Amino acid sequence: MTIGWPVTLSHGPITVRPLRMRDAPDWRLTRLANREWLEPWEATTPGTVGDDAGRGYIDAIRGLRREARLGLAYPFALAVDGAFAGQITVGAIARGSANSAYLGYWIARGLAGRGIMPTALALVVDHCFGAAQLHRVEANIRPENAASRRVVEKLGFRLEGTRERYIHIAGAWRDHLSYALTVEEVPGGLMRRWLAQGGDAKLSR
Repeated sequence: MTIGWPVTLSHGPITVRPLRMRDAPDWRLTRLANREWLEPWEATTPGTVGDDAGRGYIDAIRGLRREARLGLAYPFALAVDGAFAGQITVGAIARGSANSAYLGYWIARGLAGRGIMPTALALVVDHCFGAAQLHRVEANIRPENAASRRVVEKLGFRLEGTRERYIHIAGAWRDHLSYALTVEEVPGGLMRRWLAQGGDAKLSR
């Protein structure tokens, strides 16, 4: 069994659990319904044309599940009141002297701004720093992606700088802002700090 995987985490109406093959229909429908919301921030491959929100789920989840078995990624589905709502991926897990990982996340537009994603991400980060035994997590976000930046800023991630021309998106290499957090910065846990700041306030609305 991989360190820290599989695992299901929950708080109130929010659950993060391993992505499953049978999530494919809900994943496709959610991606298609939120295409305009998500597409500007999606990584692309140089030399390819466009992308389809329903394309490649099976191949993608197979790849992520294979990485999970190797201890290289934790691919989570995000559910709210039992309904599929988005995805959080802990990727590029490095052990040894680094003990670090990258975070990627998205949520349906209608659920954004309600404290759901910060709460879910706090659950995941606490798991990374606890059972998964990681030391550092990092999120790289386009400067223009204000909604995604607000998530990590609410949680107290440090802005470390700009990675120039870091990831290929929408036909060009785009700059990204690098945010990070280490276990020493949240000795009582990130969820505890988030809740102390009133993180639950919007969940009941």
